[in-house]
Amino acid sequence: MRERSPARSRTSAIRADSPLLVYDLQVAIVEHVPDPQTTVARVGQVLEAARELGVRTFFSRHMSMPKELMGVSQLRTAMAWQRVDRVADARSPVPAGLPGFQLISELQPRPSEAIFDKLSMSFFAGTPLDMALRDCGIVAFAIVGLVLEIGIEPTVSHGADLGYVPIVIADACGSVERDARERSLASIGYSLFSHITDADTFCRLLRAAGGAAR
Repeated sequence: MRERSPARSRTSAIRADSPLLVYDLQVAIVEHVPDPQTTVARVGQVLEAARELGVRTFFSRHMSMPKELMGVSQLRTAMAWQRVDRVADARSPVPAGLPGFQLISELQPRPSEAIFDKLSMSFFAGTPLDMALRDCGIVAFAIVGLVLEIGIEPTVSHGADLGYVPIVIADACGSVERDARERSLASIGYSLFSHITDADTFCRLLRAAGGAAR
């Protein structure tokens, strides 16, 4: 397999018509991330550039069913996250409608931006995201938010399988655990299906692409 030039491939992938995915910036999730304000600030920087250029933006929210409606997958996830061994001790971790389910106040969507709720880790599973992107002729997307090693990596992998070119803005993706973060970035980078960049580079290239398109 021939090596690609990271700078050239990343530049060609960042286009003004590629959407921004803002993943699970919810009150209950932010509480579990060390130094979340650094990530929030980087996401805000990227979101400002996207809005400046009219980039389509989609927010995700993770939700969990009431315990009475949970199946095996949701119960297993709840038990793992809550470090309990019995179903009786598990609770619904992110129930819709409660304050923890809401997106953080600093980065609220505009009326021109969409919010899709999901039960899965991948933003694409069980949401209209793929249909919405294909309807717009989208071939690549950028992603920011929380948490890289839990939900963003599956979204990137799923997106690549669907034929998109994912762009991971690494310093605008928060993590719970450093070693898990490094493993996720290594896995994303190893496949060569996606691109990894930083907020400063992304915003600069996005503005350059937007200026060239005008």
